[in-house]
Amino acid sequence: MSRRLPVYILIDTSGSMKGEPIESVKVGLSDMIASLRLDPYALETACISIITYDKDVKQILPLTELENLQIPDIECPDSGPTHTGAALNMLCDCYDKEVNMGSREQKGDWMPLLFVLTDGKPSDLMVYEEAINNVKRHQFTNIVACAAGPKAKTEPLKKLTENVFTLDTMDSSTFKKFFQWVTINVQQGGRTMGVTDSVELPPPPIEVNVVI
Repeated sequence: MSRRLPVYILIDTSGSMKGEPIESVKVGLSDMIASLRLDPYALETACISIITYDKDVKQILPLTELENLQIPDIECPDSGPTHTGAALNMLCDCYDKEVNMGSREQKGDWMPLLFVLTDGKPSDLMVYEEAINNVKRHQFTNIVACAAGPKAKTEPLKKLTENVFTLDTMDSSTFKKFFQWVTINVQQGGRTMGVTDSVELPPPPIEVNVVI
């Protein structure tokens, strides 16, 4: 079996994402999958998993190869909390079950990429703080967190990763640019794995702002 590049995408589906924001995310995801399928490196190595989180946390897509991937429907409740901490803990559980760490006889998967998208802040702050430590016990090539819209807080995300970005608006064109950039990250990861230990993030488009 060839070595896989696992890509975990965590999507905030709390009530504030209902309507245009989540519909725009779905379009962005579909475009991303279509683009990755055209890339021979990505098609051979990339596997995608999607975890959604609001008051409930669900892995709506287990780690799946691109050729077999169908994006499930993503829905948002009318209102409710944002359990980011619970989502990170589920991510770690999925990592332990799905990512092949390898053995002496066989090389395992490449270190995963993680993308976290939110338009708010964690409601389960104590769980979130503990979950960050859980995530840091797992190896990732890169962790990218994106705070979308005016109400998203970057401070909690900075505790998770140095790679924090913001989106000023939550319309379809902005999310499209964001997921195009995610696509480039995955393509770059597929090409450079094994050549270099760390994979530098490509420059983001103007719609995606770097948080210093």
